[in-house]
Amino acid sequence: MALSTPSLPTTVPDLETLEKPSLDCGDDGKGKRAAPTPSDVDGERDGEDGLYSRFIGWMALDEKSVDSALKLQSFQPKKWEETDVDIKITCCGVCGSDLHVLRSGWGPTEYPCCVGHEIVGEAVRVGRKVEKDINGCKSNGGFANYCRVPGDSTIRIPDGLASEAAAPMLCAGITAFVPLSEHGAGPGKRVGIIGVGGLGHFAVLFARALKCDRVVAISRRASKRADALKLGADLYVATADEPDWAVKHAHSLDLIVSTVSSADMPLNDYLKLLRTKGRFCQIGMPDDPMPPLEVAGLIERGISIGFNDIGTVKEVEDMLRLAVKEDIQPWVEVRKMKDVNEVLREMGEGKARYRYILANED
Repeated sequence: MALSTPSLPTTVPDLETLEKPSLDCGDDGKGKRAAPTPSDVDGERDGEDGLYSRFIGWMALDEKSVDSALKLQSFQPKKWEETDVDIKITCCGVCGSDLHVLRSGWGPTEYPCCVGHEIVGEAVRVGRKVEKDINGCKSNGGFANYCRVPGDSTIRIPDGLASEAAAPMLCAGITAFVPLSEHGAGPGKRVGIIGVGGLGHFAVLFARALKCDRVVAISRRASKRADALKLGADLYVATADEPDWAVKHAHSLDLIVSTVSSADMPLNDYLKLLRTKGRFCQIGMPDDPMPPLEVAGLIERGISIGFNDIGTVKEVEDMLRLAVKEDIQPWVEVRKMKDVNEVLREMGEGKARYRYILANED
């Protein structure tokens, strides 16, 4: 299988709405109208090779669409170039950034749009100028039946890694892996992971796989303690349940990876957990400004603060090889693509443990 590096969400200014009686799929046997599937919508085939030149996806029409209102519609992909690859999507992970984009949380989203950027599938059309040996893809616009991506950004997913496991690694996984890899996480290092969620559970898995001396999971409440320890953490700190946590664990970590994005997070207390010359990397992206820093102590101890968002193609390849070598298994729940609105609702309610995967039906 293969993947591509991230791009902007797929926007479709020339959208052809197909929500007409042709999408009336009948009764589902439970007294409700059955959800439409791609087979219920007539796509347009390209005359040259018989493949679809219009794809079908679950589209957001405005910022309210995040509230269980994505619509199954056809859309026009980017114009075909001989450097492109068309992918028949097998499955796509659901990421917190999808919710941010759907609600215009990081700035105005151009609607209509099709989100989804943790895609795994099969290459069904490869441009003549594509030099890589490929067999699938990862890109944005994954809540759909097909996607079109630049061939140069595709990567084969190695044997031994299931599609459902690979998909969430293509955003959440690589986002968590890169700061660990860049900052030397491994033997002799003590690493803290703030937040045990979609990003955080990957960070714990990778920190353990990299053989760090000590992996500390940090969250607000004790409710995720058992999960964190099962994922590979040596210690779990519940900041809301342990009043003296910042003092008790002060100057104990070499590296902290923060996956949370709350504007009222106890940032300065987190930074006190670092040893001299320690590093703090923020990968959770907030909608609102982060808390102000108490700079004097950071300067005295030589603390470095950095940020990360996704990774390079080579870094993804390195991560996937490590996942196979160490048999890293993310915690995922596979759901049908047609249940996307229900999944988004559950995601917004914080029910994911720890990544949802939307799978297309044959």
